Amino acid sequence: GVEVLGSRDARADVEVIAIATHLLQKLGLKNLNLNLNSVGNSTDRQAYRQALVDYLTQYQDELDPDSQDRLSRNPLRILDSKDQRTQEIVQDAPSILEYLGEDSRAHFEQVKQLLTALEIPYTLNPRLVRGLDYYTHTAFEIISDDLGAQATVCGGGRYDGLVQELGGPETPAVGWAIGLERLVILLQQLNSLPGSSLDFYIVSRGNLAESQALILAQKLRQNSFSVELDLSGSAFGKQFKRADRSGAAACLVLGDAEAQQQTIKLKWLKTGEEITINQSDLLDKIDQFREQIKTLKTP
Repeated sequence: GVEVLGSRDARADVEVIAIATHLLQKLGLKNLNLNLNSVGNSTDRQAYRQALVDYLTQYQDELDPDSQDRLSRNPLRILDSKDQRTQEIVQDAPSILEYLGEDSRAHFEQVKQLLTALEIPYTLNPRLVRGLDYYTHTAFEIISDDLGAQATVCGGGRYDGLVQELGGPETPAVGWAIGLERLVILLQQLNSLPGSSLDFYIVSRGNLAESQALILAQKLRQNSFSVELDLSGSAFGKQFKRADRSGAAACLVLGDAEAQQQTIKLKWLKTGEEITINQSDLLDKIDQFREQIKTLKTP
């Protein structure tokens, strides 16, 4: 997730939306839609809440049981109902955008203009609301067409009242959270989960070897390699099996003998080729390893 504290500027709203959009695109996700709305400030929302209750009360007996319960407690949540009849009723409900005050309208207009300037497409969704009172102004969701009913991958917005509600000073805030389980489902559909492009799997056993393995793993990661370090401490045979299943290009092996001699065994898992090199020479061969990994990963 992302949290930005201390700014009321509409640019902060747009910046966090841009970060989420860019992140999901970099992960290779397609068919994403940004739904956007404003829930205004507390005064706007109170006026809208009353208008919504007035409208829904005439249909009270037709609402689903959860919505009937929410009518007096939290009527904005009724707009989220998945019940078919309730959805039909709220289609003609008043829009919160009709109840925004001057300041709220100005903030929302700036958000829309900046998104357009960044060429980030969006869909206005007046039914996208937040039921809790600390939410203000911008509300958004990034929805995937490749998921079922639970299609929201990322949801967020502005919550200027949260810090104060928790006992802190008045602090404007905006942010979002990604649903990791839904993200994993989408990545599985793309066959691009982390691990499918693993460069090195490091196998080690023995106190000295395990310490050296950790250092080598970090050095390789700092040079932009993806590395999985086996932390199980189990027998070499079990670690080797996990290395084979990992999909890594190569396995690095450190045992007591290698640790004492400051060497490391490198085995290319696809070809079975195995070499022993000095640990101090490992980083000198970075470019060579990078080219070989690229060759092995090429279909």
